[in-house]
Amino acid sequence: MDDRYSNSPGSAKDVTPRRESYRVHIILFLVTFLTTTAAGAMQQGINPVSDPIGLLKGLPFSLTLMTILLGHEMGHYLTSRIHSVPATLPYFIPAPSLVGTFGAVIRIKGAIWDRRSLLDIGASGPLAGFFLALPALFIGFALSDIVPAGGESGAIALGDSLIVYLAGLLAVGHLPDGSTLLLHPVGFAGWIGMFITSLNLLPVGQLDGGHIAKALFPGSADRLARVVHIALIIMGIVFWEGWLIWALLLVFLGVRHPPVLLPHIDLRVCCIRNFYTHLCPVSVCDAVNRVPCFPSTGSGQASSMF
Repeated sequence: MDDRYSNSPGSAKDVTPRRESYRVHIILFLVTFLTTTAAGAMQQGINPVSDPIGLLKGLPFSLTLMTILLGHEMGHYLTSRIHSVPATLPYFIPAPSLVGTFGAVIRIKGAIWDRRSLLDIGASGPLAGFFLALPALFIGFALSDIVPAGGESGAIALGDSLIVYLAGLLAVGHLPDGSTLLLHPVGFAGWIGMFITSLNLLPVGQLDGGHIAKALFPGSADRLARVVHIALIIMGIVFWEGWLIWALLLVFLGVRHPPVLLPHIDLRVCCIRNFYTHLCPVSVCDAVNRVPCFPSTGSGQASSMF
């Protein structure tokens, strides 16, 4: 007999939702903060093993980069909560690399209902990261030093996107002939933030750009993803080998994007509709939105359709 319906003492199962533990999130955040601080110190020529106090010189880089990464992922997380899509807090990924981290991720634990939710969740992270990385670039450029070109041994030449070029032009102006800019750690963290944001906007699979493309072009997003994936392979052969690594990584992550549960709901809606969907009675919501409204399921996954 199924003891869920038994009245005998001690037979009832405990169905109380298990409280989520934040221990892993906190540990990964602290370890990543340490590795990015060490990376920032080593960029300044400090050996953190022989000179632990020198780690303080890595703080401008690590605090800036961690703020950008945290803002990016919290954009996804908070938007998921707004759309009643269950998601975890960010998992930071420490790494023994030049910047001390492989970034951060959140895990979506439930289905995404419609394209409006998918678009908001996909776009919120890059927007938040961009608006944090942009002032970091301006501040970093303002704090940077102009040095003779080739005068710094071991320096890495960074590429310029249009935004980075314009930010440098506005903050510093045109550089004299035969000179270059030695980027401040805050500016380098801003550059990394812009680079991560641009890579995430590739319209492939589970990347942020893949979410956005699937929301905007549900019928052609998978074909677009395959074209971009092939283009990455070609660019990796012709221009920079790093694109081949990204192309290989996308094979494991998946090039195609799974569909939303209710793809028929029109994307061309006003953002204010979400507000009415939560506050209005069901009959009013149906009249305003022309799409079904559902009462709370009690599972925390969705209380309405947008």
